Amino acid sequence: MGVWDELSRPAPDSVLVGGVEVRRGTRVRLHPRDSADLFARALDGKTAVVEGIEQDMEDHIQLTVVADDDPGRDMGELRMPGHRFFFAPDEVEPLRGPRILVAGIGNVFLADDGFGVALAERLAARALPPEVDVVDFGIRGMDLAYAMQDGYGAVVLLDATPRGEAPGTVYMIEPEVAEGDTLLDAHGMDPVKVLALSRTLGGGAPPRTIVVGCEPETRMDPDDEDLVAELSAPVRAALDGAERLVEELVADLTRPSDPEVRP
Repeated sequence: MGVWDELSRPAPDSVLVGGVEVRRGTRVRLHPRDSADLFARALDGKTAVVEGIEQDMEDHIQLTVVADDDPGRDMGELRMPGHRFFFAPDEVEPLRGPRILVAGIGNVFLADDGFGVALAERLAARALPPEVDVVDFGIRGMDLAYAMQDGYGAVVLLDATPRGEAPGTVYMIEPEVAEGDTLLDAHGMDPVKVLALSRTLGGGAPPRTIVVGCEPETRMDPDDEDLVAELSAPVRAALDGAERLVEELVADLTRPSDPEVRP
């Protein structure tokens, strides 16, 4: 392999650190070696986000990180010098947040009702934190209710959500189930019904649940003879913004709390 081939060889997308997969977006705590330079030692014990992974011609791996408390961290995220720092994999401690379920729900053959499924498909192709599971549940309400009892710290439901605004409007809603609600509907995919079913099956409160929804333009009845397996133009156009919203929400939900500092 020639020198130019070596230089153009891509670095790995992820590395294992203590059995944990570390990739771009993983939060870590920094533990530089005693031999590290002054700037690295000043970051000892600080938390940071992995911005990238680099590999030299001798196969040495370095993680580029941006410190959480750096007031210029936005410049680090833009790969500006002075705000990105380099650490070997054994100089970082991965921080694991709670497990998150991102669930796409809806019927892809009922036009805009397939919004949640389409959004889940996009998110499944993204490099989300390793503790995030993205699953297309379609219209399987019972499966989703059981999954919500599987130790998740939070659940994000992706769904078409008619609320009377302009088609394509994206919402973020945190639904609640009144005490005593026991809506045993194995096929109902309304978020409140799913929460009630999960509570009934699990015998306790379901995890924190947030709905990222979109106002549909086309609403169809399951009994309609004609099937429409595509989203309307405004709902399709809303997917980009909804994708960014879910990524920001997931980043917030998976951010672990720093341990209490005791004197």
